Amino acid sequence: MSIAVTVAEPKAIEIACEDGVPLRGHIWPHARGEKAGTIIVNPATGVLARYYHRYAAFLSGHGFDVITFDYRGIGASRPANLRKCNYRWRDWGERDFEAVLRLARRIDSGAPLMVVGHSIGGVLPGLAESAPGIARMLTVGAQYAFWRDYAADRRLRLFLKWHVAMSVLTALLGYFPGKLLGWLEDLPRGVANEWSFRGARMELSHPRAERESVLRRLASVSAPILAVGVTDDELGTPQAIARALAYYSGANTTQVLLSPGDFDKREIGHFSLFHDRHASGFWLETLIWLRDGLNPWPGKVVG
Repeated sequence: MSIAVTVAEPKAIEIACEDGVPLRGHIWPHARGEKAGTIIVNPATGVLARYYHRYAAFLSGHGFDVITFDYRGIGASRPANLRKCNYRWRDWGERDFEAVLRLARRIDSGAPLMVVGHSIGGVLPGLAESAPGIARMLTVGAQYAFWRDYAADRRLRLFLKWHVAMSVLTALLGYFPGKLLGWLEDLPRGVANEWSFRGARMELSHPRAERESVLRRLASVSAPILAVGVTDDELGTPQAIARALAYYSGANTTQVLLSPGDFDKREIGHFSLFHDRHASGFWLETLIWLRDGLNPWPGKVVG
């Protein structure tokens, strides 16, 4: 399977959420042959959509229409004054991802609709009302930042960074200055606080009256999910991924654990699978799942 593909030029788009907040992103039309489906790429927290553009171009070159976008408060969707915003993770799922899902359906209601979700981007789909329309999901390091799930040998450092320092700085400044610190992008205070204070049960960060509906929405997702973890990912550990997957109780889920050595790399971590150094390895293998629904790593299944 060749990685030398034709890539169509992406088109900049603005997506209107139901509450009036505009999101900005791109559509990457399939570049050749019969369309294989539509893929929405959901970023990780504090990661710009453009980080995934090379992977989006790759998918476009292999027959998919691809939508990339920045969540509200991030990158091209950032407002002029981030301090005035209290956007939360739940807004990214219930409003932002929902708006992108509806856009994808308006563009082509008949195409299989798939999601590639990185980190929190693999959890947010279950918060969207239209998520039962998803045909297939690929998640990478998908978890929701419960600190006890972090890698044991790095847990204290990560706890101090993301659950102490982040909460203090957010309280002082009214937003999290991640870019200044070199810790990802700036975050709205609601997102930063949800990360800092997230407990073992994700639904407890929602108002009490809404928790049952949140659980029902997550359980209503019926798309098969292939959840990828990597042995040196300090955030998306096997237990963190399993905790998130458990909410998708209505879906057929498969969890796999890969290692840097599987791709002749010394390290991968939480982020680098979306770097084009993986185009001839991991990226090509994801097509087996996205096109055909087959697990490319049957020998790596967890449990």
